[in-house]
Amino acid sequence: MKLPENLNHKLENCKRSNTFRKLPVFNNLVDFSSDDYIGFSKAEIIFRQVHAYLVENEIFQNGATGSRLISGNHLLYQITEDFIADFHNAEMALIVNSDYDANVGFFEALMQENDVVLYDELCHALIRDGIEMSKAKSFKFIHNDIEDLEQLILGFPNSNVYIIVESVFSLDGDSPNLEELIMLSEKYNCYFIVDESYAMGVFGEKGEGLIQYLQLHNNVFARIISFGKGLGCYGSVILGSLELKEYLVNFSENLMESTALSPHSVATILMAYQQLKIENEAIKKLRENVVFFNQQKNLLGLKPMFVHSKSAIHTAIVPDCENLKQLSEELQNKGYDVQSILPPLVPEGQERLRLCLHSYNSQEEINRVLELIRDFIF
Repeated sequence: MKLPENLNHKLENCKRSNTFRKLPVFNNLVDFSSDDYIGFSKAEIIFRQVHAYLVENEIFQNGATGSRLISGNHLLYQITEDFIADFHNAEMALIVNSDYDANVGFFEALMQENDVVLYDELCHALIRDGIEMSKAKSFKFIHNDIEDLEQLILGFPNSNVYIIVESVFSLDGDSPNLEELIMLSEKYNCYFIVDESYAMGVFGEKGEGLIQYLQLHNNVFARIISFGKGLGCYGSVILGSLELKEYLVNFSENLMESTALSPHSVATILMAYQQLKIENEAIKKLRENVVFFNQQKNLLGLKPMFVHSKSAIHTAIVPDCENLKQLSEELQNKGYDVQSILPPLVPEGQERLRLCLHSYNSQEEINRVLELIRDFIF
């Protein structure tokens, strides 16, 4: 059966405007596109540890399907959540099935009809989806603009105000001034929420994230972390107070009624966290690569086209869909997997080339991909 005519019309418009996308296929290109910053998704040691842990502790005999409020809350959940809470210096950790569930279930349950949500305009789509499903009023503020945010706060003196940012923005890899944001939220008694997904495995002595690295975790109402980036596995976690956990267990149907993760999935999260706690070389190598990348882009005269970033994510503005597609194709043909960011993900004229750095990228690979970008642009 064919698509409805109106949907087919939208698809044809997408193709004509050069914004048509396809699902990527497996390739053997040099990885500059995935969020697997320290290589945990392919770490053989984690796979072996998961199997050994399940067998040794006979976890496979104690798991069951169902929501966590019925039969899915197996013992391994508590063990893993306790470990994560300790790792992140939080009162509690609540594991949820995915980054979608974390954002939608959290914001939909938390934000009430008379509340106000103020979010950075570059917050990722799942944050915006969660906010839109809540009953609260929501307003975006100019990216990393403290003054614009403060003006919005002043308009709602009698409401609960929630401020939402990413510690590392998924689009460009830049970071807000977290200290100033916390000072502002405390000045006006706002609730400050930070998505740490793209800082996990990148910042902090053990890759615990930017908020902890800056010692600001006690000044944050809640942190949300997706495991599918630096931790290299499936699921997400919400960090906050014990009262917050009690509230979500009682009022977030999305989080609690969904079928719980299997013991194998939760064991993978636990083993990945345990590996992160002792991991030194991969995190060190990633940081060295970030420094090297920034040095080389400056030496090659590419600094003006790149958004400033000290994270693993780096984007170059290439404001033309056709030009960007040609550059991406050139890089692919030379053996480098780099992602293009096209409308509607970004406005027309702000198309981007997005590169993700990893601990397993060599300096030769980094230098070569930058040289190819330079040769194409200049």
